[in-house]
Order: sequence, then structure tokens, then C-alpha cells
Amino acid sequence: MEKLIITLAHTGNVPTKALNPATPVTADEMVADIIKCRELGVAVAHMHVRDENEMPTSRRDLYEILLKKLEDKNVDIIKQLSTGARGGENTVEWRGQMLDLPGAEMASLSTGSSNFPTSINANSPQLIEELAAKMYANGLKPEIEAFDVGMINNAARLIKKGVLKAPLHFNFVMNVPGAIEGTPKNLMYMVDSLPEGSTWNISGIGQSQVPLLTMAILLGGHVRTGLEDVIKYDRTTLATNEMLIKRVVRIAKELGREIATTDEARVILGLK
Repeated sequence: MEKLIITLAHTGNVPTKALNPATPVTADEMVADIIKCRELGVAVAHMHVRDENEMPTSRRDLYEILLKKLEDKNVDIIKQLSTGARGGENTVEWRGQMLDLPGAEMASLSTGSSNFPTSINANSPQLIEELAAKMYANGLKPEIEAFDVGMINNAARLIKKGVLKAPLHFNFVMNVPGAIEGTPKNLMYMVDSLPEGSTWNISGIGQSQVPLLTMAILLGGHVRTGLEDVIKYDRTTLATNEMLIKRVVRIAKELGREIATTDEARVILGLK
């Protein structure tokens, strides 16, 4: 079985200091969390940025600052930029404005639309194809964000169309209200639906996180955790990114799964 790639989703679009004071919202706070979690075994940083009012944004200048701070501190981690639909205007120009920045190796790409609790995760066919083209033009590997099995099927169709290049790497985002429920049966169905040769990891949102991440470790998949996916460690305790990573590492060790280094993760993911 391949070594386990751990991805840190340190901030996301939803958590705020009011919801959880440990949420990193400035570049310095994000870098500090990434460094701590890198030392614990994280190989990939899934990065969002926030503006001066803690609001999610796709602003190129803020991503540039974050990447530069990581470079200045010589943080060897796979930098994955988010092109998610909650960061402002729903255009390729806005959502993909940071994809040419040096230092990044991956970017997120949803291959379909779904519902968030209070908004739409809108990804038109044209937007998907243009974002994919921009990622490949800048040497970035897409991580396919699948909120339902239809997004896996569409990714397979886009391989045949020449828009996406196999082998793909998927992130199953499960248990978001309005998308696929985070159950073991649904996870098995998602895995069975993958195009041949794909790699995958799981983002279990909220209470689904521990059982789904444990299943992924056992099945040979990879895992993502962080305050983007869950703001509480248990029903009564607010989480920190460090706490969540330590829990994943502990589960992996109990199950006998070795943790991948950053360079080993690059090989597994087929990065340059």
C-alpha cells in the first residue's frame, strides 16, 4: 500500500475567528500553522486566503504574499491553490487569477455544481474547461473536488474530451449539506466510480470526518483535514489544525500506514 499523503486544509471559506479563535486568517497565521503541521507529517497545503475583513477571496496579491512567505521560510510542502466558488466573482478571470504564481504545484477544480448550505457551488462547463486549461498552461496538476459521484463521471468524460489529463487526483468532499452524504457506503461507491489509475483523498466534513478518514487510510486512499473541514475536535472542544493533524497521524500509526514525505507525495501524485 502506498504511503499516506496528508493534506492540511487550514482555513477554507467558512470558519472565522468568532466561530473558532484558532482559525488562521492572516498570511502569518497561515504560515505558522502550515509549518507546525508540516513538521507533524503534512505533505500538501490546500490554501485559501482572506481579505482584511476575514472574507474569503481569490485575490492574486494575497496568494502571492502567502506563497512568498512560505518560500522565504523554505517550507517544503506541496502548495495547492483553491479556485473555489465562494471567493467572489464567479468568472475564470477572478477565480483563476492566482494560477500563474510561482511556487504552486496544484490547484483545486470542481467538475460540477452542487449546493452549499446557503449558496450555490456553481461551476459551468465553460468555466471548468477554462480553469483546467489555465492550470495546465501554468504547470499545475488539478485536484478534482468531487462533491457527488456525478463530478467523478464528468471528470472521466473530460479525460476523453482531452480537457483533463489522466491519471487524475480526486478529493471526495463528503457530508456537505446539499451534496453527497458522508457514509461508508457512499465512500465505497465513489471509490468504485474512479477512472482507472486515479489517486484520491477524502475530506469528511463535520462528524463524518473520523470514520471516513479512517476508512480512507484502510482502503489505500489519502486524507485531508483542517479547520476548513471541521471546527470542533469533538462535540465540546474547539479544534486547532495541529490537533487535527496529530489525530490523523495517530490513527494512521495505529492502522500501520506509513506517512509520506513531501517528495514521496510528489511521486505518488505524479508531480514534476
